[in-house]
Amino acid sequence: MTLSSDLLPAIVALPVLVPLLGAALTLVFGRRPRLQAMISLTALSTVLVISALLLYLVDRDGTTAVQVGGWDTPIGITLVVDRLSASMLVISAFVLLLVSIYGAGQNISDGDEHQPTSIYRPTYLVLTTGVSLAFLTGDLFNLFVSFEILLAASFVLLTVGATEERIRAGIAYVMVSMVSSLIFLIGIGITYGATGTLNLAQLAVRLEAAPSGVRTACYAVLLVAFGIKAAVFPLSSWLPDSYPTAPAPVTAVFAGLLTKVGVYAIIRTHSLWFPDGAFDNILLICGLATMIVGILGAIAQTDIRRLLSFTLISHIGYMIFGIGLGSTAGLTGAVYYVAHHILVQTGLFLAVGLIERQAGSVSLRRIGGLAAASPLLGVLFLVPALNLGGIPPFSGFIGKVALLEAGAEDGSVLAWVLVAGSVITSLLTLYAVARVWSKAFWRPRAEAPEGHLTAAKPPTLVEDSTDVHYDDRTDPGKMPVVMVLATTGLVAAGLSLTVLAGPILGFAERAATDLHDPSVYIEAVFGTPEPR
Repeated sequence: MTLSSDLLPAIVALPVLVPLLGAALTLVFGRRPRLQAMISLTALSTVLVISALLLYLVDRDGTTAVQVGGWDTPIGITLVVDRLSASMLVISAFVLLLVSIYGAGQNISDGDEHQPTSIYRPTYLVLTTGVSLAFLTGDLFNLFVSFEILLAASFVLLTVGATEERIRAGIAYVMVSMVSSLIFLIGIGITYGATGTLNLAQLAVRLEAAPSGVRTACYAVLLVAFGIKAAVFPLSSWLPDSYPTAPAPVTAVFAGLLTKVGVYAIIRTHSLWFPDGAFDNILLICGLATMIVGILGAIAQTDIRRLLSFTLISHIGYMIFGIGLGSTAGLTGAVYYVAHHILVQTGLFLAVGLIERQAGSVSLRRIGGLAAASPLLGVLFLVPALNLGGIPPFSGFIGKVALLEAGAEDGSVLAWVLVAGSVITSLLTLYAVARVWSKAFWRPRAEAPEGHLTAAKPPTLVEDSTDVHYDDRTDPGKMPVVMVLATTGLVAAGLSLTVLAGPILGFAERAATDLHDPSVYIEAVFGTPEPR
């Protein structure tokens, strides 16, 4: 046997099991925060190493499926790892690890004794379990289970500290997520009733033979559920009111990762069930609307976190654009852009957390002069901000060019409209981040309308600070070294997508080629195409 045939099936489930075991251990040692932190970081580091190994093996040997417990397909639980899922695992594990390090640095600086880390760290690892399961599962029901794991963990993380604002945002998030889950369950019921299976590979075969109306109904219902998770317009209004209220590490993870789980579900089901291009035009229209509405919302904001939340929505539209094109080139651009956006958006939110510590606020009405006060902070914000805006030669520019080329190659009127919309959105994104730079970093603080006000204490998991006069603050401006290093790591990872753009785009093209041919996935699960 080859190394991969022995090793790969044995480790496919570990990205799910390791953080789950880590969560259990951190609960056991809830009264020992330092030991909790060590267990959490060890578990996340292990997930990253295993995910990188999976990526190497899958890229070398192709898509692999594992039947949990030895049950035959489609009776048992199927886990499938291909180039797309493996790459998502690596990126998510890397982001989760660095954000956890960032949070550990914040706790070391501010003290653990008054912070709810005993529940924060186990919940964070449970969130990691849900993310990993979503990328690996090979059936609809366990995709639903992963979404519910994410929902439960997300509610705890959003409401940690139990302030009125966080509780309100958490309840709104849960209500929207419950609606999404209900729609997802309805979709599962319709799909199972029509086909007699929930295995994704088997569904790809049986839906092909089903009446077109049945296929349309199944996918339409599921697309609404996934669209809510991915914050696709017009299902995105919940996001700007939910994410910005949470602590900086939580907001960064949510912004960088959770919406991409919804995007991943759209990519997976669309490529498996509708390789003929059905729903492409709907996705393109939704992608365009998501871009434009999101970026117009961003321009209107004065709170940096809310501004970035709207840019998050806007740039989901680029990914939906690539999916809607339905071509290998479009999917290549979408896969690359997902990787770019996870790293850059997470890095930006961590930088905003540092801005809040340095300036005592993230409101553009209060802050200014940050470039002079902390040139390092200026670099940590400016580099990912320019990357998000698509300035060459950054990865944001490379990803957008790949999508624009795919749209031009498609040649349809709607594709050209999306090309124009993408360019406009990119320019408006650049305007939005340049506005933040000019006001927060370049303008003297004294010129800000409320520049005399600041938070009395640095932000922590428990939000209990009050406003004081800027001259009377107790120096929240110190940035802990560990937090700076974690942010620097994410900024550097975003730059690596530029330096290694050729190999990464080549990998994205191989992943897109697999996605464009559903038989690759089906044969990995069944050995041969499953008979109708």
